Amino acid sequence: MLLTDTRKGKAMRKVRDYDAELKALGDKARALKAKRVEQLGQLVTATGADALDAETLAGVLLDAIGSKDAGAKEAWRAKGAAFFQRRGRKSGGAAAIDGSGAATEPDGNAAGGSGGAANG
Repeated sequence: MLLTDTRKGKAMRKVRDYDAELKALGDKARALKAKRVEQLGQLVTATGADALDAETLAGVLLDAIGSKDAGAKEAWRAKGAAFFQRRGRKSGGAAAIDGSGAATEPDGNAAGGSGGAANG
């Protein structure tokens, strides 16, 4: 944005407040991280994984991250996609975990169970 200096007739740039901009960006990043953490917690609850103790849940997630089995990963992805599609139909179109739908599926098996072929 340019401002006009009436004394000299020259255009002057508006001074930017870098500290305020950095603070605003930091605040936005913290808010996004907090929202992500909240959504992950809602996902854990919606899938019924909150019934697991923390050590078991962490172990399952670490195995999933470390898995080299592309077939298992694809099976997990497909199962997750099906979970969100079912959830979207049952909660009036809200497929995302955003607190707008029910916490778990009526049968108590939100993720459809764990298939033997998907473990690995």
